[in-house]
Amino acid sequence: MLHELRVENLLLIERAELRLRPGLNVITGETGAGKTVLASALDLLLGGKARQGLVRPGADEAYVEGVFELPTELREVLGDRLAADAEELVLARRVSAEGRSRAYLGGRSCAVTDLRDVAAGLIAFYGQHEHRKLTLASAQLELLDGACGLEHGGVRAAYARTLARVRALERSLDELRERAGARDREIDLLHFEVAEIEAADPSEAEEAELVARRDRLRHVEALRAAAFGGAEALAPDDGLGVTGLLAAGGAGLEGVDGVDPGLDGIGERWRALAIEASELGRELRAYGEELGSEPGELDTIEQRLAVCDRLKRKHGGTLAAVLAYAQRCRERRDELDAVEVALEAAAAALAAARDELEARSAALREARRAAAAVLAAAVRERLAGLAMETASFEIALEPRDEPGPTGADVVEFRIASNPGVPAGPLREIASGGELSRVMLALLGVANDGSGATLVFDEVDAGIGGQTARAVGAQLRELAAGRQLLCITHLPQIASLAARHFSITKDATVEPAVTTVRTLAKGEVVGELVRMLGAAEDDVAARRHAKELLRAA
Repeated sequence: MLHELRVENLLLIERAELRLRPGLNVITGETGAGKTVLASALDLLLGGKARQGLVRPGADEAYVEGVFELPTELREVLGDRLAADAEELVLARRVSAEGRSRAYLGGRSCAVTDLRDVAAGLIAFYGQHEHRKLTLASAQLELLDGACGLEHGGVRAAYARTLARVRALERSLDELRERAGARDREIDLLHFEVAEIEAADPSEAEEAELVARRDRLRHVEALRAAAFGGAEALAPDDGLGVTGLLAAGGAGLEGVDGVDPGLDGIGERWRALAIEASELGRELRAYGEELGSEPGELDTIEQRLAVCDRLKRKHGGTLAAVLAYAQRCRERRDELDAVEVALEAAAAALAAARDELEARSAALREARRAAAAVLAAAVRERLAGLAMETASFEIALEPRDEPGPTGADVVEFRIASNPGVPAGPLREIASGGELSRVMLALLGVANDGSGATLVFDEVDAGIGGQTARAVGAQLRELAAGRQLLCITHLPQIASLAARHFSITKDATVEPAVTTVRTLAKGEVVGELVRMLGAAEDDVAARRHAKELLRAA
């Protein structure tokens, strides 16, 4: 229950404090006086979006505070976020002129989402255009699902998860099928390129060796001439040459060997030089004699290197890149070879998911059909008390063309205002006043057993006369044992209030000021006279107002 509502600098209200009672509390006032400002205040407490323009001109910030009775279960949920001796729960919101806001729970700063979560169990707010939502199939489905019980939300969430899985599997299967369509062509290309590389069987070591052999074969004559020239200079076929001269000079050194140790060392070096020159000559001659090539060997090497160059140009510029490309082709080929297996597995998974989806859809439909019968009967019973005794009300379920996140059902509320007339869609048949009464009946059923404060913002739109009295009776019945706050323009409803608040606007000052007053018992008659559209001293209107109060 909401004990107190305080509002400061919100739109036209400079300061207002409402002390509410259990039962039916009503707020009345002239059109444009600012009744909906209080609805805006409650919306802020419910975690609604703060925006620029909410703050009264000239003020720095707006402030809204609600003092609620603290339910035991909520105390357990909030735990140490509340003082141990707290007997009430205070929710508050500050909004700056720039639209920034801060939320408070139990006197402590909190996130707006925290405020929204807590307030959702304390207040149920129904705006002045709520009845128009009844014409929407989505809103009708939500109302029906709300009547299916607490476990129904879990069933619907499981259905939504299954549907999401089905959609994901369908996309995956489509992708696999697209890949399978181009599979054969790609596999042929992969086989060709892998076969080409494997047939060439290139290696970096082989390429280095081939390049070296090619360079030698291209210069074989020069190499042979250099080798034989060096060998001839060292040991010619005719004449002494270097080795002969070294041998002749060494003979003289050997003749004085042992005479002078200093010359002996030099002689030893001379003999080593002669030996090295002799061996070098033999090696040069042997190199020159062995230097040669098979006929066409250079062409063979050039062709082999051309194969390597072609592969490098196609696949990355180096043989390492060529070999890496071949490995990727093999892996891709293996992957494509597995597409058929993947297709079968994906198709089987999709079939299983669709079976599960169908089962969950059937469970949703069964729960909705059972709840539809109960809800329709309860609404018809309440409509009888809203001056629609002869009206029929039905809830029809039809299959959807395509299943959606909420199931495979389309819900349609149907009504017939008069007996003997076939029921038709609510959006086509019901007038504005009838929509208001149907909504009130639905909300009455939906909120049976709920302890939240119910707030109705002009739920009585489009009705009057005896119907208005019937609606008022329903509101008072709904308020029995709980708290209900109703913003109304009908005296028939206002006369039933346990507490009556009046809103007036003073436009003689700038900016205009809206004032909220709690009406004393003697002041209620005057407000009802105003609501009847009569002058304050209209005797007949005052008598009518008093009769309304006596009848209450």
